[in-house]
Amino acid sequence: MIQSYSSVVKRYLRFASTLSIVFSLAVVLFTYLRQGTDWSLVTIGFALTHLILSFINFFIARRIQNNGKVHPMHRVWGFVLMLSVLLGNPFNFITGMFLVLRKLMSYQIYLIFAVLVDLTIIVTTSLNFFKPTMSPTFIIGLVLLGFSLLFHWGLALFSAHLKNVSKTQLYIIIALLVVTSFSGNLLSLIAAWLIWREHHNQANVRRRSVFSNISRHEVAIFGLYIITFIFAMAMTSYLTFEYSYAVENNYTAILQAPSMTYPLGTDNFGRDVFSRMVFGGRISLLVGVLATLAPLLIGGFLGAVSGYYSHRVDQTIMRSLDVLYAIPGILLAITIVTAFGTSTQNLILALSIGGIPGYARTMRANVLQVKQLEYVEAAHAVGVSDVKIILKHIIPNASAPMIIRSSLTVATAVISTSSLSYLGLGVESHIPEWGNILRIGSDYLETQPYLAIYPGLAIIALVLSFNFLGDGLRDALDPKMTQ
Repeated sequence: MIQSYSSVVKRYLRFASTLSIVFSLAVVLFTYLRQGTDWSLVTIGFALTHLILSFINFFIARRIQNNGKVHPMHRVWGFVLMLSVLLGNPFNFITGMFLVLRKLMSYQIYLIFAVLVDLTIIVTTSLNFFKPTMSPTFIIGLVLLGFSLLFHWGLALFSAHLKNVSKTQLYIIIALLVVTSFSGNLLSLIAAWLIWREHHNQANVRRRSVFSNISRHEVAIFGLYIITFIFAMAMTSYLTFEYSYAVENNYTAILQAPSMTYPLGTDNFGRDVFSRMVFGGRISLLVGVLATLAPLLIGGFLGAVSGYYSHRVDQTIMRSLDVLYAIPGILLAITIVTAFGTSTQNLILALSIGGIPGYARTMRANVLQVKQLEYVEAAHAVGVSDVKIILKHIIPNASAPMIIRSSLTVATAVISTSSLSYLGLGVESHIPEWGNILRIGSDYLETQPYLAIYPGLAIIALVLSFNFLGDGLRDALDPKMTQ
């Protein structure tokens, strides 16, 4: 029987309880700004219940921080806080799940946040019920999301008993986790891999995986939750959102204030800002990932070859890249987009080219250190070819800083995408993209400020999430943490 909470659980409880208080105060403030002095009994009851549950969360977390002992009532309050997610507080749900499960494996943490992703998507998607028309596949998509939620939630609650299931049952569970990850819930896929890894290691594993290390970093996991939510919304929107609301003009609904029909209002063409924000996440993630992946692969390969071979090859590659490095990245992107026209493909190309020299320099510096190690010299001695040494020994052991850099570069690419679109040099103006939405909203800052606030908050949230994930990756890839 567990007598005390682990340090990891304590950190998560402290993190969730603090953000729960902040979130509830923000809800009360937002409700006050919307209702003014005309508060109804229902509104007052909702705001007070929201705030009281957050203070209960904070009180329990502080008691656990002080003595760390398990109390029988903690599990009762855990179920209460877990179910309070129906009031829209995800941080109470996190605390509730940790109090119910008490001691967690890495895959259980990912399952908890996979459930949270499902809940957030379902709540967000359900707002389409108030639209005059819905996507023909809306109900199908919502039912599939409901099954995914029930499966993840049930598995999270009973995950402590996975060690007692048969091999066939385990394979079925892993297969279902993989299938549910097709909705864009990457946390489900990570949980499936960790469960498989946990049950296929016969001996005690002294080296934890990167994902296991990240699970100990609560801020990184929260950033990964935000990224997964935006990605999953972009994936599920093909079934649950009607694209016409985001692109077709509706002159009978121009500049309407936020309502149940239009949760974030409408723009100057009568387009639903809520739908445009959902579809805009596709562009931001697509450009951010592809504009990072291309220079990562090209720059990484050039840097590996430059660092491995002698002076002539090194000087030829690096001096050529120095010419490209001398041009400011944003200026190069503006030049390319201006020359070839505004499109998503040209934007990805423009942002990718500017990132190649930085990745090449990072990889070259790492390779210069790795190639001096004994196992590389041993590979030389037994006659292994240079190509095999580079691909099998050099690049894998020099890639950790590249992975960390890539997570931060995605955030930079998202900002650059929105900035260029804001200037009219990104994707086409009619395509829903956060920079385009922000550009339109900036013309109405005095009358309809929410048109600029919502896309601005979305950009900030995505960029911060990638930065949080980058910090977690930096710690997770530290050799001292893998022991």
